[in-house]
Amino acid sequence: MMNKPNLSFWQIWNLSFGFFGVQIAYALQSANISRIFATLGADPHSLSYFWILPPLMGMIVQPLVGKWSDKTWCRWGRRKPYLYVGALVAVLVMALLPNSGSLNLTVKAAMSFGLVMLMLLDTSINMAMQPFKMMVGDMVNEEQKAKAYSVQSMLCNAGSLVGYLFPYFFTWIGISNIAPEGVIPDSVTYSFYAGAAIMIFCVLYTGFTVTEMPPQQYAQFHNISEEDKSENTNLIYLLFHAPKAFWQIGLVQFFCWFAFLYMWNYTTGGIAENVWGVDPMNTTSKEYQNAADWVGVLFAVQAIGSILWAMVLPLFKKIKVGYSVSLVLGALGFISTYFIHDQYTLFVSFLLIGCGWAAMLAMPFALLTNALSGNSIGAYLGLFNCTICLPQIAAALLGGVILSVVGSSQIMMLVVAGVSILLGALTVPFIKEKR
Repeated sequence: MMNKPNLSFWQIWNLSFGFFGVQIAYALQSANISRIFATLGADPHSLSYFWILPPLMGMIVQPLVGKWSDKTWCRWGRRKPYLYVGALVAVLVMALLPNSGSLNLTVKAAMSFGLVMLMLLDTSINMAMQPFKMMVGDMVNEEQKAKAYSVQSMLCNAGSLVGYLFPYFFTWIGISNIAPEGVIPDSVTYSFYAGAAIMIFCVLYTGFTVTEMPPQQYAQFHNISEEDKSENTNLIYLLFHAPKAFWQIGLVQFFCWFAFLYMWNYTTGGIAENVWGVDPMNTTSKEYQNAADWVGVLFAVQAIGSILWAMVLPLFKKIKVGYSVSLVLGALGFISTYFIHDQYTLFVSFLLIGCGWAAMLAMPFALLTNALSGNSIGAYLGLFNCTICLPQIAAALLGGVILSVVGSSQIMMLVVAGVSILLGALTVPFIKEKR
């Protein structure tokens, strides 16, 4: 097997730059979906159910994109055609989703329209995200993978920073962040428009600056024979023959992504009640909308923490040590939110949460791709996305029950998230790193 050459920093940068734009779209979705559906009239105890669709679509789309792109070779490349299609659909949906409450529909019809748009948005974002992870696995050697995924994590979090701050920025320049009952504020709507424009630019940048390996060269670098090309790539078959690392990292992923769904779902209500002292059900109040805008700032702080921590992660000599330490810091960040009633002190909590998030975006993929052969890497990365989606579905289904157990306190849901991610940190040492 030929060794893949080292890539320059800018080659690694170009591989993942489009992720910056795609992540803006994902951040806007993550930070504003609960706000949008609460504004449309959803009950807090049912709010987590709206989060079932995004991971469910990810479970369906990403394995298929991985499997199909493993066998795709055309003039535009191997992974890039899926990137282009996903980005185009996402841009169209981002123009429609924030207008769910402005189409003179009934409350039920507006939420149904919003759900369809959410399903399409998450499907397209998943389709656009996956090729970036695969291209790093395809083109970067084992020595540079941790660095490449850390760069991807940094760009990802930089995109999150922009997406989270957009509503606050538009409010700051004078765009209204309040609206009639059932209507999404203009500050949120304009944020989605701006995010769509940036995303398409970034995706095209990566498309024009990256040339994927042709089939023959890819086979040489990944030691793929003619017999390997004809092997069974049925997803069920691959799942049963997955390396141990796939399942071990998947267990860590379960606890981590279970936690972060509750952050996206309950931070707005939790901060509104714990810092602003307002009833989370009172979504038309100026205080609630101010709290919702501040959540965007806190998520931006989390992204800053992730960007900074992504620069630290490559300094750990052992990937698993960096992974564990990061998750413990993230757990402390979640739990500390319960004890903080000052909006600015929460910066510390979300900087710590950012450390856990940076590791979640980089370390699992570095560990997994080093344990995989090159023939079905796309399919395995697609299947691995189920370890991101399943815990979110589980968390969404259990959200209303757990919320009732903790006295309907949304800030307590962040404590639950902290305990979950701490359990993830405790399972990291059991991961088998080598192929």
